[in-house]
Amino acid sequence: MSIRSSLCMALLLTIVPVIASATDGPKPADSTLAFFRQLNAQPNELARAAYLTDQAAQLSPADRSIAMQLLAGAESELGLYNEAIRDFPLAPHLPDNPKLPIAAEWHVTDAVDTIANLVAKRRIVLINEAHHDAHTRQLTLALLPRLRTLGFTHFAAEALSEEDAALMQRGYPIATSGTEYLHEPLYGEIIRTAIRLGFVIVPYDSTATTVTEREAGQADHLYQKIFAKDSNARVFVHAGYAHIDKAKGRLDHTVPMAMHLQEATGIEPFSIDQTDFRDVDSGNEIDPYHQMIAAFHPQHPTVLLNNADGHAWSIDPKKFDVSVMLPLEVDRSANTDTYKAAWATFGMEGIAVKQVPHAEPRPKWLSLNGQRHPLPIDTALCAKNIPCVIEAHYAAEPDTATAADRYMFIEANTANTLYLFPGHYRLRAWGANGKTLGEKSIEL
Repeated sequence: MSIRSSLCMALLLTIVPVIASATDGPKPADSTLAFFRQLNAQPNELARAAYLTDQAAQLSPADRSIAMQLLAGAESELGLYNEAIRDFPLAPHLPDNPKLPIAAEWHVTDAVDTIANLVAKRRIVLINEAHHDAHTRQLTLALLPRLRTLGFTHFAAEALSEEDAALMQRGYPIATSGTEYLHEPLYGEIIRTAIRLGFVIVPYDSTATTVTEREAGQADHLYQKIFAKDSNARVFVHAGYAHIDKAKGRLDHTVPMAMHLQEATGIEPFSIDQTDFRDVDSGNEIDPYHQMIAAFHPQHPTVLLNNADGHAWSIDPKKFDVSVMLPLEVDRSANTDTYKAAWATFGMEGIAVKQVPHAEPRPKWLSLNGQRHPLPIDTALCAKNIPCVIEAHYAAEPDTATAADRYMFIEANTANTLYLFPGHYRLRAWGANGKTLGEKSIEL
């Protein structure tokens, strides 16, 4: 199975109930397979984004939901982080009538410091991401050096494939290292950093064709590749959504990967959720996330600690140990109504998919708390070709490596910003056919 086919299958497994409920038009399975065949033929992220934008409005509600998730993923990979959130504002799966913390009883702490303290004696740490929201990768990147110092030995990433045997020796991911998620710059930085710090890198995803088999397969791969070989191993796992859950619920009656892993190892994982309290651009200013923002005003990934006994807050402690709260990231002043007309959860009836000028600033979190510096860019390097991607590669890495940062322009004579660590880079502009339009070397 190809990397892209594996990614598409993973998405299908998350949206099975929606596909099953569609009744109009061709059989959902047939139309979905035809859609994926055409998608699979697209040569790069830019071409995929264009194809998905063109096709989304013509699809059935079931197929449209998949298309919009894939479009958001492509936008994230192209550096369009705000647009990715707007185009797939997936609401979290919260418990019924959730009891939210109040500021009088809880206080804000830095997620990196607090989690490092909480996991100091743990053997398995699981953290999740929303695949199209790269903001949920910031904390993983920041935790890597802290957990390595604590003695963690292995880093496992869901997006990696078995096919790149040279990854650790090379030191950075390339286009064939795993799924398209790895094409997003921050995910690439996670893998680079883990290798540089001396973690053993572990691919563990399963190509199973059912949700149940995939959860069990992921856990079995982690056990066989790590604990069966090293009984003293300590592992940090970067997964998606509900794979980290220590109880059933978010996958309905399916046993999540974390439960299987605990059964196989006899070790209870420490699970960190980042998907419930993040900016999903819901338009609902009184939802639980916005209530939390109004009460605690987080400026970076945040964990709440209880004033009385110091325990960490979790919206669903049976499933995960900590709920991380991410600050607002989407600028709603930028004509949000041009992005979507009306949303219904997953069905998204009435969606208007429009490409708009990207003149707005990129998210502030891209500076990684000041570690990365802004580099102004504009369309001059695109040689009058639009759309155009401008990306920065580390000087010693080839064009096939995951970029250090990138941004897609869809309108001529516009400018924006890349965020880069100090160092030497090669700026490259390329168009829809993937061919280089312009290059230059820079130093920050």
